[in-house]
Amino acid sequence: MKLEAFSAAAPYIIRQDYAAYTQEQHAVWAELVGRVLPELEKHAAQEYLDGLQSIALKQDCLPNLESISARLAPRTGWSSTPVSGFLPAPAFFEMLASRCFPTTTWLRSRDSLEYTPEPDIFHDVFGHVPMHAHRVFADFLEHYGRVCAATSDATVLERLGRLFWYTVEFGVIRQQGEIKVYGSGLISSHGECQNVIGGHCAIQDFSLDAVLETPVKVDELHHLLFAVNNFDQIYEAMDEAERRALDGRL
Repeated sequence: MKLEAFSAAAPYIIRQDYAAYTQEQHAVWAELVGRVLPELEKHAAQEYLDGLQSIALKQDCLPNLESISARLAPRTGWSSTPVSGFLPAPAFFEMLASRCFPTTTWLRSRDSLEYTPEPDIFHDVFGHVPMHAHRVFADFLEHYGRVCAATSDATVLERLGRLFWYTVEFGVIRQQGEIKVYGSGLISSHGECQNVIGGHCAIQDFSLDAVLETPVKVDELHHLLFAVNNFDQIYEAMDEAERRALDGRL
């Protein structure tokens, strides 16, 4: 995707200066991955684990976004596009609608291993990007971006944001009789993941109505999440959400 194809997002798109990463930053990346990977090998959705392998993410060094995009493109048409930081909503939606995932290039410091208030490259790449190799999930994410980019109604966007939160960020799925995690906020946070797999969070069957009626809380561990049985469910939910938005029923 060429820069001139964007309007809202263009000022935020940058180049990743991979050579500028220090040995300490690569070591922090390796520690972050090493802390969560054994847990995820047991408790992450198979689609996430397959995606992790398909993008050839390395444990011992930070990811090169050009290399990741080269692996994603022939699979689902997505890229990991470096951006300068947090994007305003119109820029974010515009990029998703173009199958360009806005990816920060900075990495948290060693004294913030467990939590950072803003997404960093560990959250964006390790947490999000493996799922972009899955065709249905990738289609869902583009669809979400297109619908949100086409509306300026703050109430509709807030409710659609709940769908994003309880799928892309904190999604869980039932596989082989167990709850598996696939949302980036669960993948990239040991505490949030343990909250789910340790049985401290209630899990309900996914339904669009339930998700849309559940406000997002960002300042505490989750008490309730919604499990899909397959990823077709979230794509179908996005179709229904779009219909409701067009009809004024969202």
